[in-house]
Amino acid sequence: VQLQASGGGLVQPGGSLRLSCAASGSRFSINAMGWYRQAPGKQRELVAGITSGGITNYADSVKGRFTISRDNAKNTVYLQMDSLKLEDTAVYYCKGEGPPWSALYNHWGQGTQVTVSS
Repeated sequence: VQLQASGGGLVQPGGSLRLSCAASGSRFSINAMGWYRQAPGKQRELVAGITSGGITNYADSVKGRFTISRDNAKNTVYLQMDSLKLEDTAVYYCKGEGPPWSALYNHWGQGTQVTVSS
């Protein structure tokens, strides 16, 4: 079982990035998935989640700017990040959110660095 995150980088404030998280070794389509982030000196926090059926939820700090989506045919979950702010700088992680009997449950990707800087 593996989650491979990619797409991070350096972007100016107001810019956009799209993160991808590709899953292998499990039935991806049955899993809820989440994107989390951890900034230096801060706790890891949930940014966005998506159920197996495509229902989404977002942290208040990213509502209207970030969009989570999934492509089950590609075993991939995405995080489209627009109107990026300095405070969005963090390492971003994807995570399998269940069901609990799934191999992806509570499995973390390796993280991808997003740096927003002018």
